[in-house]
Amino acid sequence: MMRRHSLINTLLTLRGNPRGCVYTEPLWGIPYNLYFPYVSVYMLALGVSEKDIGNLATIGLGAQFFVAIFSGAITDRFGRRLTTLIFDIFAWTVPAILSAIAQDYWYFLGAVIINSVWRITHTSWYCLLVEDAEPDQLVDIFSWISMANLLVGLISPLAGELIKVYSLIPTVRALYIFAAVMFTLKAVVTYLMTTETAQGKIRMQETRNQHIGSILMEQFSIIREILRTPQTLYTAGIMVIFAIYNLISGSFWSVIVTKKMFFPDEAISQFQFVRAVVMILFFFVIMPRLSKLNFKFPMMGGFLLFIVSQFLLINVPEKNYWLLGVSVFLEACSLATVGPLIERMTVLTIDAKERARILSILYVGIIVFTAPFGSLAGNLSTINKDLPFVLTMGLFVLGALLAYLAGRTAEKQSI
Repeated sequence: MMRRHSLINTLLTLRGNPRGCVYTEPLWGIPYNLYFPYVSVYMLALGVSEKDIGNLATIGLGAQFFVAIFSGAITDRFGRRLTTLIFDIFAWTVPAILSAIAQDYWYFLGAVIINSVWRITHTSWYCLLVEDAEPDQLVDIFSWISMANLLVGLISPLAGELIKVYSLIPTVRALYIFAAVMFTLKAVVTYLMTTETAQGKIRMQETRNQHIGSILMEQFSIIREILRTPQTLYTAGIMVIFAIYNLISGSFWSVIVTKKMFFPDEAISQFQFVRAVVMILFFFVIMPRLSKLNFKFPMMGGFLLFIVSQFLLINVPEKNYWLLGVSVFLEACSLATVGPLIERMTVLTIDAKERARILSILYVGIIVFTAPFGSLAGNLSTINKDLPFVLTMGLFVLGALLAYLAGRTAEKQSI
C-alpha cells in the first residue's frame, strides 16, 4: 500500500539528476535546520542587537541582489553541475566556519556577505533538479525536498538537550562546525550523482565563446518578455511575499518566543519538532489530494491559515505551550500547502529554454522588494515584538489575492 502512495512511488522511481538532488538534500537540510532556529538568539547572546539582526538581513539581501544578477549567466556559462559544486561549498561551508568562531557583529557580517552567493547555486541547483524531471512528478519532488529539510525536526529536541547541558553558545558553535562538514559532503556527493542537464549542455555550447558581460546584456530582452506575462508576474509577487515571510519568521520568531513569551531557549527545538511532524503528515495525507486541484483554492486557503497562525502567535500568553502549539500547527499546514505549489507554479510558468536567466531576473526582483523588510522588521521588533508578525498578516492577505488572480488567469488560458 505504501508503494502505491504517490510520494513513495515518486521517491522510488526517481532517476538521474532529480534523484541526485533529492537523495542528497538531507545532507544540507539536517545541519542547516539544527542551527537555524538558534541563529537570532545566538547573535543576541554574543551582543548583537535586534536592530543589527534586522540590518544583517537587509545587508545580506543587498549582497544577494548583486550576486543574483550574475547567477543565470554563470549557470549558463559554466553549467548547472559545476556551478552548484563550487558555489555550494563557498556559500555554505565558509559562512558556517565564520559563524562557529564568531565573537561579535563583524563575524556575522562577513558570514552574511559570503553566504549571499547561495543565489548563484540556488539557480544552478534548481535547474539541475527540474530540467530533466518528469512534469507530473514536480509536486512530489518539491514535497520530498521540503521533507528532507524537515527530517531534522524529528531530532531537533537533541539540540535543545545539548543547550541545556552545555549552554547556548558552545552548542551552536558545535552545530556550525558539524554543518560545515556536512555542507561540503553534500556538494561533493551531489556532483558525483548528477550529470549536466540537456538544456545545460545547450546553453554551455551557446555561451562558450561569450564573456559573462555579454550574456548579461541579453537579459534585457528577457525582462520585456516577463513583463508581458501576467502569470509569471503573479507568481513573482507570491514569491516575494513568501520570501519576506521567511525573512521575518527566520529572524524574529525565536525572538518573540523567548523574549516576549519567555520560553526557554531549548523550547524552540520542541516547536520545531511539532512543525516537522505536522508538515510531514500533511505531505503524505493531504497534499496528494490538493496536487490534483487547480492551485488557486489550495494556495488561497494556505494564505488564510497563515493569517490565523500569525494572529494566534501575537496573542500567545507567557509560556502558554498549548496556544503556541496551535499557531505552529496552522503555520505548518500553511507551509506544506503553499511552498510546493509556489515551486510548481515557478517551473510551469517559466520558459524552459531560458530558465536560468529568467530565474536570475526573478530573484533579483524578489531581492529588491524584500531587502527593506529586514531593517523594517528589526525596527518594528524593537518597538514591539508583535509588529513584524502583524506585517506578515497584511502580506498574506495580498498573497491570497495574487493566488486568486493567478488561478483565474490560468483558467482563462486553459479555455
